[in-house]
Amino acid sequence: MNQPSIQSGIQAGVRADDGIEKGGLLLQVDNISLSFGGVKAISNISFDVKKGEIRAIIGPNGAGKTSMLNVINGFYHPQEGKITFRGKERISMRPHEAVGQGIARTFQNVALFKGMSTLDNIMTGRSELMKKNMFWQMLWHGPALSEEVEHRTRVEDIIDFLEIQHIRRTPVGNLPYGLQKRVELGRALAMEPSLLLLDEPMAGMNLEEKEDMSRFIIEVNQQFGTTIALIEHDMGVVMDLSDRIVVLDYGKKIADGAPEEVRNNQDVIDAYLGVPH
Repeated sequence: MNQPSIQSGIQAGVRADDGIEKGGLLLQVDNISLSFGGVKAISNISFDVKKGEIRAIIGPNGAGKTSMLNVINGFYHPQEGKITFRGKERISMRPHEAVGQGIARTFQNVALFKGMSTLDNIMTGRSELMKKNMFWQMLWHGPALSEEVEHRTRVEDIIDFLEIQHIRRTPVGNLPYGLQKRVELGRALAMEPSLLLLDEPMAGMNLEEKEDMSRFIIEVNQQFGTTIALIEHDMGVVMDLSDRIVVLDYGKKIADGAPEEVRNNQDVIDAYLGVPH
């Protein structure tokens, strides 16, 4: 694997964070509340994500974890509270605007174009970054051709990085679930995110697949400097990967801190972990 080319290709796509130093606040969630009719999904939740860290969001089913990610990437609009991302305050935005600002997302249930190849699925992650208009793209000549070559080079770097060269032309609907999750990660990386949101990236995987995905998450974070916020139920993975953990239960925050601190928090043990590990 040609690691220098891959590293330079992906690092070149990491967005500038308006002068935010590593360890500075990239995302600030302030007093967010979200209701659906009379059901309170999230109640007055606040936490932050620091640039360069892996931040886990955990809790039992129905705790509000995915709703929180949906608020961050603009799919849901909270009734109360605000979010500050890269120093800019917002109350709500649409998902494509979140992508434009540098927030990428994977989903609990794989959301890929099943009839399209691995290569073409990852290429869709570049769509927001394509600058040439439809006229040039139809001609596929001159500036449009140069842009196409550049985007395909970035995608090939990601394919090499994720070690999926052997399935680059395979329709993703024909792939096992673990590889589909890897392709979805590739599509998110193709968006060149400042903040990568991962919704249960290990769900449905066997032990070997979890080890591979954990390795890729660590390398994306450490080698390329991408900040990651993830939801995950595998507590071994959470404790090994995370710098800090926020714990939700019934839409409320019950703990926030380093892995060891959260592991020994009695409220977390009672609500989620059951016994100290």
